[in-house]
Amino acid sequence: MTSISDVSEALRIPTFEDVKAARERIFGFAHRTPVLTSRTADEQASASLFFKAENLQRVGAFKFRGAYNAIAALDASARQRGVIAFSSGNHAQAIAYAAKLQGAPATIVMPSDAPAIKIAATRGYGAEVVFYDRYTEDREAIGRRLAAERGASLIPPYDHPDVIAGQGTAVMELIEEVGELDLVVVPLGGGGLLAGSALSVTALLPDCTIIGVEPEAGNDGQQSLRKGEVIRIPVPKSIADGALTPSVGNCNFPILKRDVDDIVTASDAELVATMRFFAERMKIIVEPTGCLAAAAVLQGTIPCAGKRVGIVLSGGNVDLATFSALVEAR
Repeated sequence: MTSISDVSEALRIPTFEDVKAARERIFGFAHRTPVLTSRTADEQASASLFFKAENLQRVGAFKFRGAYNAIAALDASARQRGVIAFSSGNHAQAIAYAAKLQGAPATIVMPSDAPAIKIAATRGYGAEVVFYDRYTEDREAIGRRLAAERGASLIPPYDHPDVIAGQGTAVMELIEEVGELDLVVVPLGGGGLLAGSALSVTALLPDCTIIGVEPEAGNDGQQSLRKGEVIRIPVPKSIADGALTPSVGNCNFPILKRDVDDIVTASDAELVATMRFFAERMKIIVEPTGCLAAAAVLQGTIPCAGKRVGIVLSGGNVDLATFSALVEAR
């Protein structure tokens, strides 16, 4: 009954045509976020850097793109029955708000230790929140059970073709705005954003390199890419709460394996330094997960001297107390 329970849909690998279709669905609803530049950042990296500011997207993260697209792709009857999602925060808020805009009831399975700001925002958009323990319970199993009980459509945060296609519109816009790029660097958690970005990069800039960046404490994507198969790890612990996934998705891994050149990691200390840089030098708030790609460039993990580099800032949802405590610590 649920859209994701259909095996053919769950395993459907999206294409760039799906990204283009997603852009049509989300037009007028998702923001076309700005591309920011910084002379100081350019000097630090010895490169020309272009930051796609998805921290300024609706609900404060790129996740709104995929969420809105996935709900819009449902038929009217399915939307009326409602949607179920599981998320540590940004996908939760995105589904809640996108569902509200489209008149669909939403239930979100969230970890009990999710940031308070993300829980409050999810509820504020009108969604029901069901809590679970991220270290002892299976959120996917809970989501599937709720979807079956309620006849609702389960929309996972990254392992869904319409979610992946929606996320790919961010880098599509970046390329349209800045033109040729030598390198695109994208945060990696479950892989929806990286897979969607790879579809856009491969189609529009076939000679461009694309690299994903995940938390040092949870390098399952790096292991998977290098081994050629999905590697599952225990749930990692990092301040990058939006990227604490045990594995990448079945829908997105074939794209990562085919189109992504490398996956590297960033430490929590590097994420904090990057958060501080954005606050002090560019006057913007970027959450730890949103800093992953930028940290790998600004801290020198990815050599990019002399290159034109596109960097996705994936979100800005961090409560002020946590933000202050992190950036003030020395």
